[in-house]
Amino acid sequence: ARRLAELGHAALVAPVLRIAPGDGPPPTGRFDGLILTSANAAAPLAAAGLPEAPVFAVGTRTAERAERAGLRSVHCADGDAVSLARLVAAHVRPGGTLLHAAGEDRKAEPAASLTAAGYRVTTWTAYAALAEATLPEPVVQGLMGGDGAPPLAAALHFSRRSAEIAVHLSGKAGLSGAFRALAHYCLSPDVALGLVELGVAAHFVAARPSEEALLAGLAASD
Repeated sequence: ARRLAELGHAALVAPVLRIAPGDGPPPTGRFDGLILTSANAAAPLAAAGLPEAPVFAVGTRTAERAERAGLRSVHCADGDAVSLARLVAAHVRPGGTLLHAAGEDRKAEPAASLTAAGYRVTTWTAYAALAEATLPEPVVQGLMGGDGAPPLAAALHFSRRSAEIAVHLSGKAGLSGAFRALAHYCLSPDVALGLVELGVAAHFVAARPSEEALLAGLAASD
């Protein structure tokens, strides 16, 4: 939202997920590397009190959150699971032990590729991302154009799951048409696919999965 304001846009922050603690305690033992595929796992990992090990973050936002949480020796990948697995391999030899601090709802990668390459990967559910029951009221007003709210022109989607939930909640609110009419900007092809499979066209897909690449699409559309 801060970056959007700097670019001259009026930003509406509309969470459709809420973060809750994971079910179990962190695993014990020493690991050769700690993997973060979401910024939401950074604080729980920092609080786990594990022996210090290099941290491999999927992208810039996750790496920044890890450093703010107090984690050290943070290495940053290029925003996707493939580059993250490659980054781990560049620093940890096959056979090493890795801890993947992740959400309850997660993809198979990069753990599947790393396991196939000979790494021993333990996955810890550090948090759960729970869907909100209703669309945030400011979004409802923006889609309806009521109560003097400025009409919404575009939506920025940073994850496939949050994009899919936004579609469902818009339908639940009776605002499917207004939501579909927005220009939808997607962080990656995977995020865009989540929309397309639900009948919502993706207006723009970032060239690489980074916030800067996504925001560049706004400038290109002006």
